[in-house]
Amino acid sequence: MEVPILVTPGITTDAHAAPPYRVALLDWLACAVAGSHEPAARAARAAGDGLIERIAWAGCAGHVLDYDDTFSPGLVHASAAVAPVALLVGAELGRDVGAVLDAYAAGFETTAALARAGHPALYERGWHPTAVCGSIGAAIAAARLSGLTPEQVDHAVALTLLRAGGLRSGFGSDGKALQVGLAAAAGLQAVRLAQGGARVPLAAVWSGPAGFEQVFGVSWARAADERAVTENWIKAYPCCLATHSTIEAGLELRGSAPAPAAVTVRVHPLARAAAARDDPSDGLQAKFSIPYLAAFALLRGAPAVPDFETVDEEVRDLARRVTVRTDLALSEMAARLEIEGGPTAHVESPLGSPGRPMDERALLRKVRELAGHRLDGVLDDPTAPAARVVAAAGFDLAQ
Repeated sequence: MEVPILVTPGITTDAHAAPPYRVALLDWLACAVAGSHEPAARAARAAGDGLIERIAWAGCAGHVLDYDDTFSPGLVHASAAVAPVALLVGAELGRDVGAVLDAYAAGFETTAALARAGHPALYERGWHPTAVCGSIGAAIAAARLSGLTPEQVDHAVALTLLRAGGLRSGFGSDGKALQVGLAAAAGLQAVRLAQGGARVPLAAVWSGPAGFEQVFGVSWARAADERAVTENWIKAYPCCLATHSTIEAGLELRGSAPAPAAVTVRVHPLARAAAARDDPSDGLQAKFSIPYLAAFALLRGAPAVPDFETVDEEVRDLARRVTVRTDLALSEMAARLEIEGGPTAHVESPLGSPGRPMDERALLRKVRELAGHRLDGVLDDPTAPAARVVAAAGFDLAQ
């Protein structure tokens, strides 16, 4: 059986030829540096010092702020489980930045293609696509770095499919980031098992009775030649992507009604499902609250990482006067905000989306806000050792 997973061949890793991958990986690195000391990441770090445990820690750290890049056609963080595997396995094997980028690109495209094929079925069934699809992408990245034979890759993918999982019920808690870290670790573990001689029939696991396709509702369709990375978002706000258009609509209307009696936000049903917390009690929940973030934008402006350390009670009070309604006529990530008796704002492509990407200055500002200068130039030289990047990010054992 042909492997039904997209394994991107021959991704170039020349520092000037693959900027979208370098941008996405650098963005993930900055998020991981800033997130490495969050409670969920600290818990993952305490679980052990082996490579698998460190990958789970790094995977959790990179996702815990919900600030990492997102591929919206599959509603998946395509770097989240792949990047820690590509980087830490590459360092462990003595590989260079070019090899890491090559493995990362293959895993990224695998994750995105699988999530696109499963969208919106995965989401509607309650799965977390980043954890489900990211584990397979992580296995592809680890397999490429480890030099597996095609047969071994089949077995590794099958083993990863057996462990694929992750639920949307974890959103707004430590569980969301932890299940992504565990997915990354599962990808590497599957590769190690295949290297050790484990044999699992991919055809049966993929499309047989009670196989992945049937259980998860994903019918594979090979991705087009266009690379998914060109449709990737680099997030401008550290919260659920489904709230970003709401935030920008609120920013547009900020000051037009100092104390609105009522606000209505209209979003696509899928965005509503992604950001379903209406009255958050802590900062993690607030990242998934359309009413709270509409109110925050109207009262405070654009949210930043420190704004989710706690809940702002004045914002929370206004959020209780925000009604969220669904509208199938809107695109999945668009929003329309209406102030009662006042103006209306509609946002289709918020900052960071493929339709409105950040410029180089804004990208650099985000990286330095998260990581200072420690990541300056770390991915520019493809011949530099991957271990140097790991050390700069703080995911080596010396930290």
